[in-house]
Amino acid sequence: MQLTSFNLFPELVTFHSDQLIVTKKHAVYYEECGNPDGFPVVFLHGGPGSGCNPSQRRFFDPSFYRIILLDQRGCGRSTPLGCIEENDTDALVSDIEALKQHLGINKWLVFGGSWGSTLALAYAIAHPNSVSGLILRGIFLSRPSELDWFLGEVKSFYPESWEKLLSFLPIDEQSSPLKAYGSRVFSDDISIAGPAALTWNAFESSIMSLLPRVSSSENTTPVEIEVARARVQIHYILNQCFVGHRDLLIEARSLRHIPTTIIQGRYDMVCPPISAWELKKAMPHATLSIIPDAGHSAMETGVTSALVEATEAVRISHQ
Repeated sequence: MQLTSFNLFPELVTFHSDQLIVTKKHAVYYEECGNPDGFPVVFLHGGPGSGCNPSQRRFFDPSFYRIILLDQRGCGRSTPLGCIEENDTDALVSDIEALKQHLGINKWLVFGGSWGSTLALAYAIAHPNSVSGLILRGIFLSRPSELDWFLGEVKSFYPESWEKLLSFLPIDEQSSPLKAYGSRVFSDDISIAGPAALTWNAFESSIMSLLPRVSSSENTTPVEIEVARARVQIHYILNQCFVGHRDLLIEARSLRHIPTTIIQGRYDMVCPPISAWELKKAMPHATLSIIPDAGHSAMETGVTSALVEATEAVRISHQ
C-alpha cells in the first residue's frame, strides 16, 4: 500500500488575539486563526514551558478549522513571564476550560504533543463533555520512569548531550543536575540564570529528532524567554508535573467515547514509545501510528504528515 504524504498548510495570520485574565496574578495569551465560524480545535504546546509558535497553526486546514492556540501560565506571551506561583496542572486544565467558555465554544478537538499530550489527557479526564476528539503526539504521562529516562537513562543514546549538560556544573553538583540547574535558573541575577537556562534548554533540543538538525544561525530567542521556559519546566519536573500521584493510564479508560489518534516516533528519545503503546492498551478504541523514521519532533517529515492526516480525517468525518 502506498502511503500518502501530507504537508503543513500555508502560513497563517491570526484574526484575533488577546489575554484572558484567569487569576489576580495570571493572564493567559491566546490567539485564533483560520475560519472564525469553523470547527474548533485547541493546540496545547509542550515543555512544560515552551509556548506556542506560528508553525503550529499549520497542522489544520484554515478553511475548515477555527484554530486556537494558547500560551500556558508563565509561558510565551502569558504574564507574568516565568511565574511558577499558582502554576500547576490543575490550574492549566482550569484555564483551558475557562478559555473554551470565554470563546463560546461547546466542544473542541484537543491537539497536544509531548507535555501537551499529558495536559490534553488531564483536561479530557476532567472535562470529557468538552472534548470532541483527541490528537496526541509523543506521549508523556509524567511517570517517574519517564522523568528518570529524560534526566539520566537517555545518556545511553546521547552521551555527548548528557556530558554537555553536566559539564556546565561543578563536579560536586553533577549527581543532582535538576537541583543544580534549578538553583541557577531561579536566580535573580540574569548573568547566572541566563547561561544555565540556555544550557538546560539546549539539552532537550539536542535529543529531539532522529537525525541532527542543522541550524544556520545562532539562537535569537530573548534570554528572558529562555529563562522563563527553564523555570517553568524545572518547576513542573520537580513536582512530577503535578500528576505523578495519579495513574493516567487507568483514568484514560474513561475516555472510550472520545475519538482518539496517537502518533509516536519510533526513536523518540524524549518520550520513549512504551508510553504510547501502553496508552493504546488503556484506550483500545484509539488509533496508534508509530512513525518508523522519526524521533520526538513534530516537525520531522513522517510525524508532520501523520498529524496533518489526523486533522484531515476529522475534517472529512465532519463534512
